[in-house]
Order: sequence, then C-alpha cells, then structure tokens
Amino acid sequence: MSRYTSVTDTDLREMLATIGVGSIEELFTDVPSGLRLGRPLALEDGLSEQEAYTELRGLAERNVSTEQELSFLGAGMYDSYVPALVDAITSRSEFLTPYTPYQPEISQGGLQAMFEYQTAISELTGLPVSNASVYEGPSAVGAAGYLAKLHNGRRRFVVSEGVHPHAIETLETLAHGWQMEVEVVALVDGVTVLPELDDQVSAVIVAQPNFVGAVERLAPMADAAHAAGALAICAADPLPLGLLEAPGRLGIDIVVGEGQTLGNRLDFGGPSFGFFATTEALMRRLPGRIAGQTADLEGRRGFVLTLQTREQHIRREKATSNICTAQALNALAGIVYLSWLGRRGLVELAELLVQRTAYARDRLAALTGVALSHTQPVVREFPIRIYGDVDRAIEHCLSKGINPGYRLSSDELLVAITEQRTRADIDRLVDTLAEALA
Repeated sequence: MSRYTSVTDTDLREMLATIGVGSIEELFTDVPSGLRLGRPLALEDGLSEQEAYTELRGLAERNVSTEQELSFLGAGMYDSYVPALVDAITSRSEFLTPYTPYQPEISQGGLQAMFEYQTAISELTGLPVSNASVYEGPSAVGAAGYLAKLHNGRRRFVVSEGVHPHAIETLETLAHGWQMEVEVVALVDGVTVLPELDDQVSAVIVAQPNFVGAVERLAPMADAAHAAGALAICAADPLPLGLLEAPGRLGIDIVVGEGQTLGNRLDFGGPSFGFFATTEALMRRLPGRIAGQTADLEGRRGFVLTLQTREQHIRREKATSNICTAQALNALAGIVYLSWLGRRGLVELAELLVQRTAYARDRLAALTGVALSHTQPVVREFPIRIYGDVDRAIEHCLSKGINPGYRLSSDELLVAITEQRTRADIDRLVDTLAEALA
C-alpha cells in the first residue's frame, strides 16, 4: 500500500488475472533484460527538510538564469520583462487555487478574466472568436490542423519550414494518427514560397514572423490557400502583432500561437499558454472553451461558459481536442500583462523591438567574419552566419557571461532581442563576438 493509492494484494491479483498475466514482472517482458535493473532501487534514507533544502539549493546554484547571464536566446521563448502587477494578481488565492470552473455560475471572476482574455486575443489576431486558451504554442498548431481536417476532410497539410520546429513535429505526430500527410515547404531567402496547391490540401500553415525572424507576406498565401479550397493557418508571435497587421485582416482563417511573452517567464520552458482564434464560420469546431457575456434576471452583466468542445463533456469522437488543459492561470497572466501594457504600450513595445533589433543586426553584420543569413524585414530576431570556429566563438561569449543566441546550424546563430536588451548590452555582444573572431 502506497501513501496515496491503496492497492491490496487481492486487488493486484484480480487486475493481473483480468489482463491475463501472472505477475507484474510479465508486464515488462518486452523490455530487453539489459535495460532492466533487476533489483530494488538503492535509495538512502530520506533527508530532513533542512538537509533537503541545502541539497536542492546547491543543485539550483549550478544553473545559470537570465538574471546572471546576458541572454540573446530566443527561438520561441524569450526573456521578456514581467511587471510586478502580474504576480500580484495571479498569486491571489481566488485565481491561484481554483482548478477549473465546472460550476461556472459561482466562478464569475474567473469567467470574466476568460472573457477579457478572449477579447484581447481577438483584437490582436483580427479574428472574431477566441477560446479561453490551450496548452501551449505547438499543440495549438496541432489543434488547428485537426480543425482543418474536420472542416474539409482532406488528407494533406502544407507547412512552411518557418513554422517552429516543435510545432511541425507536433503536427507530424498527430497527423500520423489522422492518416494525413505533412509536406514541409523550404524557405527561400528566409521566407515561404508556396508550391502549387491541389484539392487534397487541407490547410496551409505559416508563421508570423517565422522561425528565422522574417516577416511573411500573409495575404498572398491566404489567397492561394482559399483558391485551392484549403484553410489558411498562421502561428503568430503576439508581441510583433502590436506593429504588424493582424493576420485575420489579411485573410487568415485560424491564428494560433505561444503566449509566453505575454506576462509569462521562461521557467525552464514552461508552463505557458497557447492562444487560438478563428472565424465565426469555424467557431463550432473550436477546441477548448469559450466564456460568453450575458445578463441575469435583474439585468446585471454576468458570464457563462458558452462552448466546451472537450472530451470531458461530449462523446470522444466528437471532441475537437483531447488536450483539455487550458492553462487558465497563465492566460490570466497574459491578459493582466496586456491590460498593463495597453493598446498604445503594445505598439511602442513593438517599435522598440524593431529599433533595437535593427541596431543589433547592423552592428553584427558589420563584423569581419559575420554575414546576415537573409535580408528580409525582421521584428526582434534574425540569423547570422559566422565564418570561423563557431563553437569557439560561442564558448568565448559564454565565458564572458553572454549567451549569443540559438545555434541554428553548423555556422548559424539565431539572435533574439527583447525589451530587456539595451544598446549597451548589444554593444557588449558585438565586442565580445569580435574578440572571439579576431
């Protein structure tokens, strides 16, 4: 009997007999013997709380965070500033402790937060309908692909190589189960060039900006998708949408994305939240849940759950997503952040990113031994090609307390700029990289 799960010897015998095996060990016969331990775990006695704290603190000190290191890492997760207001609100017990509003009539505060979040996502994406968040960015792309499959029943996705690699991998994994194909289209000078689309394409999936930082021309791709009877899906970075035209206004049918930069920290890559917005025509197939606004018998404003297309509530084969986690607390951080920033603040932040990124791009491109991988417009991220010993250059930067970027290939770095990187920080990166390449 464990501390949490009471399984008696009788229970165990009955379960094993039901599935037709004689012992627990038989369940692992397909695992090669060389990979099985064959003995109990050699665990020492448990530490006291004080000893455990000391041990964990020592382990934590072996990590380097962005508070100790000047980081130009990006590639989907960014060192963005999180105002104190976000923690002040999300740490309130009313938001922190509830699991999910199964009795929505008594969860008015939570439902209002969802409704406000949906409104903000709709404004960002230029689409009329948003759900109350999904798990994270890559699974949002997968859910968008499934929506397209349900909508038109076609067998192939055409996906830009500029979509985040994790999202492409997620889509490929899910598409295998749907018996669908995923065709990945290579980038040309940093941007997507679509092939001719046939009547088997279910959806065209692109990113804005794409994985190598380039701003894509969405309208022609949406037109090409629609001409072939397919849906147009865009995985968008939310902060650049403060400056770029909303994808929904350019003909995109579904806009999804990773919400980490909206009030969520890096936190070893998660948790964060994914956002998902679409047209009214596709609303009934939207995964997750939607909070709606109504009025009670006395005419007072109230909020209700108006749509829950999840397998917990309807038959499994009818569900539009089997990933129920809405990450409501992280999405709450997103709407608190956007409310703190405001409409004008979002524009100013995007403009700041463009200006500092342009400065960094120009300064790095001027170094001997460095060239730009592409010359497309960018917002806050761009790749550079290094002619020399890239490993040595990275090691030198790391030794100086600088992470110069994400390694794209044997000779490429993807450099990301956030509002936390000042011109002085950029100068320090340039000077340090110049030393390494000298």
